[in-house]
Amino acid sequence: MGEALLGALALMLVIEGLLPLVNPGGWRSIFARVLQMSDGQIRFIGLLSVGAGLLLLAIWR
Repeated sequence: MGEALLGALALMLVIEGLLPLVNPGGWRSIFARVLQMSDGQIRFIGLLSVGAGLLLLAIWR
């Protein structure tokens, strides 16, 4: 299980690093918009992300 968790973390870092690598200006623009969001909006996006991840895990298993 530890190897799978480490692999998942590595894959997450690769995927999250793609946007700033390929389009740093777009990444900066998105980050500036996120800074203008309220805490509730950011929490909702986090909730959606967690839900999507759990759904993908359920489908994968």
